[in-house]
Amino acid sequence: MRTLSLSTQRHSQLLNITGEVREAVAGEIGSAVLVYVPHTTAGVTINEHIDPALLTDIEDALERIADDAWTWRHDDKDGPNGPSHVRSTLVGSQVLIPLRDGELALGTYQGIFFCEFDGPRERSVHVSVLS
Repeated sequence: MRTLSLSTQRHSQLLNITGEVREAVAGEIGSAVLVYVPHTTAGVTINEHIDPALLTDIEDALERIADDAWTWRHDDKDGPNGPSHVRSTLVGSQVLIPLRDGELALGTYQGIFFCEFDGPRERSVHVSVLS
């Protein structure tokens, strides 16, 4: 297993980590790669990497689905972050990507995105090649 270290800059932010995942699995032999986020207020997803406006659209949509203005009961030491937990639950904490000839078998327009919902923070992502 390899661990990627990330720094996010905004409260909600999608970071393209495709290149970092490719580097982490370079030279590895296996059938698939598991990308896992060990945080309860962050996630990981696969989506289009061509148009940066789409990332803003996804961030905005998730903020509307789990609106900060609701009355949230959950509160942690940094303040209320219930919506961050809901957003990460909707996105999920892992993706599985097949390997083809040692390369990520992503579609032409697909990229892997770390999804921050409670930043800015220092985060980690685990990358494991499965045999």
